[in-house]
Amino acid sequence: MSNPEDDATTPRVRAGVDQPSSLNPSWTPKLRRTNIQAEEYIRGILQGDRVRLSQAITLIESKQTQHQELAHTIIEGCLPHSGNSVRIGITGVPGVGKSTFIEALGQNVSSQGRKLAVLAIDPSSQISKGSILGDKTRMAKLSANPQVYIRPSAAGDSLGGVARKTRETVILCEAAGFDTLIIETVGVGQSEVAVHSMVDFFLLLLLPGAGDELQGIKRGIVEMADLVAVNKADGDNQQRAKRAAADYRNALHLFPPKSSNWEVQVLTCSALSGQGIAEIWHLIEEYCTFTKAKGFFQGQRQSQARYWLHETIQQFLQEQFYHHPQVATLLNERETEVLAQRKSPFHAAEELVKVFLGLEK
Repeated sequence: MSNPEDDATTPRVRAGVDQPSSLNPSWTPKLRRTNIQAEEYIRGILQGDRVRLSQAITLIESKQTQHQELAHTIIEGCLPHSGNSVRIGITGVPGVGKSTFIEALGQNVSSQGRKLAVLAIDPSSQISKGSILGDKTRMAKLSANPQVYIRPSAAGDSLGGVARKTRETVILCEAAGFDTLIIETVGVGQSEVAVHSMVDFFLLLLLPGAGDELQGIKRGIVEMADLVAVNKADGDNQQRAKRAAADYRNALHLFPPKSSNWEVQVLTCSALSGQGIAEIWHLIEEYCTFTKAKGFFQGQRQSQARYWLHETIQQFLQEQFYHHPQVATLLNERETEVLAQRKSPFHAAEELVKVFLGLEK
């Protein structure tokens, strides 16, 4: 019988490289703690611990029931310590330079001793459901600023691409001591309606070259704006930016006065060179002073809290409806009847709601 070691087809195992000794022989691996109590999260957030803040935001964004229950306790513990900030929403057409603008504005704000939190909403793929979450790489200088906290979140399947829990995240950031918050949207679209309902000041960024671009922007978004800023007003674009700003000013005269009695202004700026950034921040401060003196600032926040109460009720009921076992069983049958025109959509919907409420078997 031949020796297997002499067979050329038999795989041979060679001695490996010896593992080096540990740099710290006294070190022992520690398991990640998973039983952190709500009080510990709240205490860390109030002390400005960014690790605890980030962990708490992850709990808010989680869909697991136990995480949601813990998150609710954390939010309510932080709620009395929130509200002492200015909340700014920033939107604009794709390619307008939102990230570059936020970095320039954030550097200006932090240079004045303010603490800034940037909540960036990244669009989610409808196919893979994933998001790039690359805002920190697009704001390299701001990411390294110790006065700034940047939290990218996936939009998921929530209304208009706004992260469903962004409003709760605002509460935690304010409790952690951030006095300036910027919420960046995914772009001009339905998401602006949701963002406008959670900020004090709404800024619309546009590009030089009005006309067609202005026509392509929804009227409602322009009406929500407290400031229109024409970005990239540098180099050869300066004259085009001035003309665009003049066109936007003329267009804004066609809109009704804002309920805050604030007169919307149009400015030009260059996030790349920094031109006009200080003026924009000064205008935001002027807006806050004006609306607080008129009582509009606090009144708007109360209206927003009421809006999110009813919005959350609707979302919760909708989720409960579609996860109801009997509804899930009957839904396809009712859809088939509606598509075959054997039953009206309204009648089918009424029947399904009655099943959900237990009024019909």
